[in-house]
Order: sequence, then C-alpha cells, then structure tokens
Amino acid sequence: MEKLNQDALKKIDAIVEKHHSEPGPTIVMLHDVQNQLGYIPFEAMEKIAASVGSSVAEVYGVVMFYAGFTTQPKGKHVVNICLGTACYVKGSQKIIDAVTELIKTPINGTSEDGMFSLDATRCLGACGLAPVCVIDGKVHGNTNPGQVTELIKKIIEEEKASPRA
Repeated sequence: MEKLNQDALKKIDAIVEKHHSEPGPTIVMLHDVQNQLGYIPFEAMEKIAASVGSSVAEVYGVVMFYAGFTTQPKGKHVVNICLGTACYVKGSQKIIDAVTELIKTPINGTSEDGMFSLDATRCLGACGLAPVCVIDGKVHGNTNPGQVTELIKKIIEEEKASPRA
C-alpha cells in the first residue's frame, strides 16, 4: 500500500475535525475525502473510524457498500458505462469494447497516463435511456459505440490543446 503525502493527510485531518461532532458523520467524511483526494485511502478510513468511535472494518463496510465510493485513484476523466439489464440488451457491451480499445484501459481500471478511468456499473438509474454512460458526471443516454467514442475523442483533443499546468 502506497503511503499518502503530508498534504493528503492534512486534508483528511481537516475533514475529520470538521465533521467529527456531527450526528452520523461517517458518510459525510467519506464524501469529503473522496471529493478532496479523488478516492478514499485506507488511512482516511482509519482516521474516520477513530473519530466516530467505530472500527475500521465498519467504515470499510460503508465504503464497499456504496458504489459511489472508490478506494483506488481515478483518472482525470471518468467514464462509467452501465451493464444493467436494459443497457446490456441494448448494446452497452459493444460500447465498453469500443471505449476499451480507444483509451487502452481495462474495465474498472485507469489508463497508464492517468487520463481515463473506465468503470462498468450495474445500474445508473436511467433505464429508459438505455444504453447509458456517464462521462465526467454527465449522463449520456440512447448511446452507441460511435457516439461515446466521439465524446471521448473530443476530450482527448481538448486535453492536447490545453496548456500543461
């Protein structure tokens, strides 16, 4: 397991301090950590557990229960493709195959350059728009492989055109 840098640890400490006296603070703290760091490292779970008086196993259970939480760093751009029944029947597997080939990223993995993460989900709650994908938080419905790869190609072009920080 990779050790966190001091900046990340300070952010976690500030989040825990901010919410520790609130009722039911665990989920709020987890959301804040993920928003700040992009994922929830084990060290954050330890600090949250100590703050709320529970075990690390209980906090870990919360993280694993909710699909919105992740324990792995994500790429700069996150692509979620639904594999729920409605989406799968309408071709979401072909979308995943096309995206995997385009960004050279395994399902539920991150590209080597850290630019993209590709996640297969079981339901995005928009079955009437099947097949559905979410790119950087924006829902795209009634999609096909060509449409989704064009959206991603646009992101790639924008990244190439933007100056490096």
